[in-house]
Amino acid sequence: MQKHLSFRPQDSASFVQRLTQSAAAIALATAVMFGPAPAAAQGLFAPAVTVNDAVVTNYELQQRARFLTLLRDPGDPQKKAREDLILDRLKLDVLAQAGIEPTEEEIVEGMTELAGRANLSLQEFLNVLGQNGVAPETLRDFTRVGIAWREYVAARYLAQARPSEEEIDRAMGLAGSGGVEVLLSELIMPINAQNAAQVEEIAQQVSRITTTGAFSQAAQQYSATATRQSGGRLPWMPLTNLPPQLQQVVLGLRPGEVTAPLPLDGAVALFQLRDLRETSGAAPSYAAIEYAAYYLPGGRTPEALAAGTKVANAIDTCDDLYGVAKDQDPSVLDRETLAPAEIPQDIAIELAKLDPNETSLALTRNNGQTLMLLMLCGRTAEVNAEASRESVGNALTQQRLGAFADSLLEQLKADARISDE
Repeated sequence: MQKHLSFRPQDSASFVQRLTQSAAAIALATAVMFGPAPAAAQGLFAPAVTVNDAVVTNYELQQRARFLTLLRDPGDPQKKAREDLILDRLKLDVLAQAGIEPTEEEIVEGMTELAGRANLSLQEFLNVLGQNGVAPETLRDFTRVGIAWREYVAARYLAQARPSEEEIDRAMGLAGSGGVEVLLSELIMPINAQNAAQVEEIAQQVSRITTTGAFSQAAQQYSATATRQSGGRLPWMPLTNLPPQLQQVVLGLRPGEVTAPLPLDGAVALFQLRDLRETSGAAPSYAAIEYAAYYLPGGRTPEALAAGTKVANAIDTCDDLYGVAKDQDPSVLDRETLAPAEIPQDIAIELAKLDPNETSLALTRNNGQTLMLLMLCGRTAEVNAEASRESVGNALTQQRLGAFADSLLEQLKADARISDE
């Protein structure tokens, strides 16, 4: 299923209004094309692309482009529509040979689920699409191919993709010879009463991104962390470095997918899974994590950030912060040793990126008025016996199924005869 086709929770009328407004420019630009002109109509149904012996019409291209735009799919909707419909033709050829065709009930259920992610009934969703020039058949075709293709990929590759008990053991680090590492990108935006509506809107748009390039651009534009310079990209890290609540979220993603917006203290965070891999070497989980937090007035003002950087450059260990905080109010320094699940989520996420004695100036407190200098003191490891075998197994299976499907589509496209009319 399409995991991240979600919309900002609100009542149906508000959603319809926003969706209609977002498509106004497209409707205007294509008004002539979709007007009651016989010659234009003939042009719409003329072939645009031929894929082997199958045809993609101009009408289908425009319908899919409009549909993708209404869903705020990132990238150029015209290029994306062409690529998607070419792949759909290749998929349909394979599906026909395999004799796979979803039932009417499955298609309706898939469309209903898609509508539900917009907090609409299926009929309400179809009404919104219709008001913006998207035919019901466009939604139906989109859903039909998606359902059938997932069924085909699972039938063909599931036996190869399903990990063995030994592989799950290695992925969880139970065998002492392996683990799971994840490659993430982050986007973290400060939020307050003044910018809440704008930040929530941006976060919902980002959550629907499916490509690393689009997420990178969004991170460069909106993220407040130091990683914005690199498009939010984080290095490979053990899954067990992440806070427990985020581990399960990440395991539910496929490469390219983005988490739903995660509320933090004074911020909203989104993470994109770029890749996941099994590794050699033990992957411990942690019984406790020790960290220190030193607080500076001024929030993320240039003066406060400069002062925080000066402190960070002057210390080598968490113990050094006692000297920095000497003669100040005791409340300016916290030092904690907590189980991972007990650590505030924003601190836990930031600590996941740090090695012992590294610092971060990404977080604030007091509604953004106080800057936090966060330092990781150390981690106490234990055997990762509590992680969900089912979650790890499903994550490995989905990653492998995705890789098999991508490889098959690349081969089908390389062998196909594709020409623009």
